Amino acid sequence: MRENGVEDERSGAERGGHVPVMLGRVLDVLAPALSRPGPVVVDANLGLGGHAEALLAAHPSLHLIGIDRDPTAIERSTVRLAPFADRITLVRAVSDELPDVLRRAGRPRIDGALFDLGVSSPQLDEAERGFAYSYDAPLDMRMDPEQELTAERVVNTYSAAELIRILRLYGEERFAPRVARLIIQERAKEPLTSTKRLADLVTSAIPAATRRTGGNPAKRTFQALRIEVNGELTALEYALPAALDALNLGGRVVVLAYHSLEDRLTKQILAARTKDTGPPGLPVAMPEHQPRFRLVTRGAELPGEEEVAGNPRAASARMRAAERIREPIDED
Repeated sequence: MRENGVEDERSGAERGGHVPVMLGRVLDVLAPALSRPGPVVVDANLGLGGHAEALLAAHPSLHLIGIDRDPTAIERSTVRLAPFADRITLVRAVSDELPDVLRRAGRPRIDGALFDLGVSSPQLDEAERGFAYSYDAPLDMRMDPEQELTAERVVNTYSAAELIRILRLYGEERFAPRVARLIIQERAKEPLTSTKRLADLVTSAIPAATRRTGGNPAKRTFQALRIEVNGELTALEYALPAALDALNLGGRVVVLAYHSLEDRLTKQILAARTKDTGPPGLPVAMPEHQPRFRLVTRGAELPGEEEVAGNPRAASARMRAAERIREPIDED
């Protein structure tokens, strides 16, 4: 979703504005799939619409379906993409609602899909959203401001076991028990309601020797809370296969991930779709077991040094892509 990635929390203004990550490479990878007449592409994490704008400009007959759960993203993208108003369908929804979005749009098959994952620059840069540990703000972290679950609710109501689980699973925090124990102790005195208090608390829970490396000690805890609040990995687990299923022959999907959990899940999903599923040892692969997709990228592609120098938030980006090479067996 990310105009600038997620790792560097300095504002977009400080960094010269919002720049879509790996834009040139995204355009290049999707271009072969969008060369047919009247192609359709889904931007499953629309954000500020930077990738969408470039795709629409590069392909004059393209129709773009943009999805985002954040109403502010939809509003801003509507303004940004106004010159292409007759070629866009913008929908406020979670990406895992993609099949329903396509059905309602009357476009069940697509030629391309882009997943620009994680938290967007406006969500990081607007302190009141509570995503960033560098601002003192309410503990919110909701991409959809109308949903009930917030980070404040998680840290003040989850049990120690639940906190340890999400810190380990979503934050890969090796000191999860220490952090969870301190959260339980502190919230017993007074509910945790601010990002600064939580960030300070987490920092105090991490051993001093560990705090000297690896960036802000609160980074992993904030990542874990954000993923829990927004169900990000669950959404990807459903949305990416749905996008692959909707691709026309020759269609491509591109995923930009910003941390190891997103990238690992993407790798697993794409690997499952690009392997022969037949029994080992058969002299000839049976049609029903042949892969329907092929990998377009070798492993995860990284942004170039020049891009990272100009846009530090791109540093953590990892891009993977796949192409449909056969129709589903029931359509052959």
